[in-house]
Amino acid sequence: MGRIRVLTDQVANQIAAGEVVDRPASVVKELLENSLDAGATRIRIEVEGGGRKLIRIADNGYGMVRDDALLAFERHATSKLRTSDDLLAIATLGFRGEALPSIASISRLEIETRSAEEPAGTRIEIVGGRMHRVEDAGLPPGTTIAVRDLFFNTPARRKFLKSETTELSHVTALVTHYALAHPDKHFELHSATHSLLQAPPVAQPADRIFQIFGKETLDHLLPVAAEVDLERVGLPAPPPWKQDEDYEPPVPGHLRLSGFTSKPELEKLNRNSIYSFVNRRLVRDRLLLHAVSEAYRNILPPTSFPVVLLFLDLPPEEVDVNVHPAKTEVRFRQPGFVHDFVRDTLRNKIVQSRPAMGFLAALETNAVASPSLLPGVSALPGAPESAPFTGSAESFTLEPARIAPAAQRLDFTAVANGSAIAAEEAAALALLNAELPPTSATPAVITTENGEAATTLHALASLKPIGQLRESFILATNEEGLWIIDQHVAHERILFEKILREREVERVQRQRLLMPLLVDLTPAQMVAFAQIAAELERNGFEVEPFGPRTLAVKAAPVGLDGRNLERMLVEVLEQSDRLDQRENLSTARARIAASLACHSAIKVNMPLDPERMAWLLRELGKTELPTSCPHGRPIALRYSWKDIERAFHRI
Repeated sequence: MGRIRVLTDQVANQIAAGEVVDRPASVVKELLENSLDAGATRIRIEVEGGGRKLIRIADNGYGMVRDDALLAFERHATSKLRTSDDLLAIATLGFRGEALPSIASISRLEIETRSAEEPAGTRIEIVGGRMHRVEDAGLPPGTTIAVRDLFFNTPARRKFLKSETTELSHVTALVTHYALAHPDKHFELHSATHSLLQAPPVAQPADRIFQIFGKETLDHLLPVAAEVDLERVGLPAPPPWKQDEDYEPPVPGHLRLSGFTSKPELEKLNRNSIYSFVNRRLVRDRLLLHAVSEAYRNILPPTSFPVVLLFLDLPPEEVDVNVHPAKTEVRFRQPGFVHDFVRDTLRNKIVQSRPAMGFLAALETNAVASPSLLPGVSALPGAPESAPFTGSAESFTLEPARIAPAAQRLDFTAVANGSAIAAEEAAALALLNAELPPTSATPAVITTENGEAATTLHALASLKPIGQLRESFILATNEEGLWIIDQHVAHERILFEKILREREVERVQRQRLLMPLLVDLTPAQMVAFAQIAAELERNGFEVEPFGPRTLAVKAAPVGLDGRNLERMLVEVLEQSDRLDQRENLSTARARIAASLACHSAIKVNMPLDPERMAWLLRELGKTELPTSCPHGRPIALRYSWKDIERAFHRI
């Protein structure tokens, strides 16, 4: 007797369920996507026991006639595909026809549905994949699916579920994400005890963010919008035997990017707050995550990540969504083009807006907040676990750190008339001693409701220095208020951009050393040197091996010498040794430029004369991105006149 057998439909469906459904949030995802594909404008989700006891999703979509409702639970039965060619241009969220039979095989499922054209609806009850009851019912147009006792017949999968609170947090995250992607639709999410989300339709995505997360989160985000014509990169033509006589090439279409990206002052501990949607489908795509990280390179610290809501729209022919069982990953036909478009769009937005950080906002940068925009939730079912979510998605706010005021005078060197200026000293003291309302720490967005201008760094060139604070920070004023500039990181940003410009035109200035500097390295660092030796030479170094584990430095960029030169070289080699193989040459180039700038810049505890401070402020104002140094630290903090007046109870 042979060993190979054909599996029964019941076993095949349970195997498919293991790929498609791994937790209650996966069930919600599949059913929610079906509701959206059915044209629903109002969707209500009810969950009990974290989704184990009950998941009920009701919508006002097209509904189904009786025959379609019965066929929907046959394996690979779908209304969204006809031929294999349809797989090349999928425009719906669901398409494989696996979700309903897979879910029905591991639960007690009841569906009530009615098409608007039919006088009566249909009610079907399925237990463990077996149909128990089919009957007519008086129902409103639309579909309601109730999934009870999830995994009741697969105890091995059930025991791997987390606590009810954790499973509910994943459901909340999922529904919230789709509410963000579809602001024109009504979403409701209810647990057994209270309402978690009420999101009526709104006109703009910004209104949805305000509706769900509140003003504080919205104030930390910058709107992004860009579009590029795909015509110059073209679409692949079908083979000649599939081209009819009247065949016409398809219209290439456009690649559009919209959404929101956070100001540098908002940092998260991981990538869980980067939400990407491709043609309104929630995905966790590595290419897009890398593009976002590259956009914030040299703006945020390497261990911090931004908050991004990314909506990418492109022709269905340009993206393959059939590469993951749960449809959480996609593959682009032109990945490099998409990657660079996303990276450049986000980075250009940050460069153009040049958002400034308020002094109090800077104190709260290390907020006691969760790693993701939603507390304790992952971006997709199957993503890494976070802390349980116990609050409501409607009321989430960043919780500022509590900083005790310091009762001490600020010691700074005055510029004018050789003495401290009383007004600025009083304002500086107010920086530490005044207790301001929490709202004063929130910078405005591009324009606010009351018309107040956004807090940006466009006015840096108008700053007038008034002195140094402990010979490390420059105090300056202009019509916007009192500014504190970190002299080291300010010069670091100036040098960083200068080095990159000179590197592009091959005009890096170098100086020859009287005696070669010998630097001893580890074997791993010697391997790293071999990989970036050519790039080091283009940045002004003349280095060659001097023995098996020693380098001889004969020339170096102007501004580096002695101990700083050796430290910089070792630092670059250590960073290159830890580089991911996928990181390209531009990443290595930026790392080298950042290290060069850091070791060549003005140091802290270095006195500067008025002319030198004025020069530093002028040059900082000319940089593309004066928000932060290449390592992600803030450069300039502003304490507005309104904040100062409020601190002295004048307003």
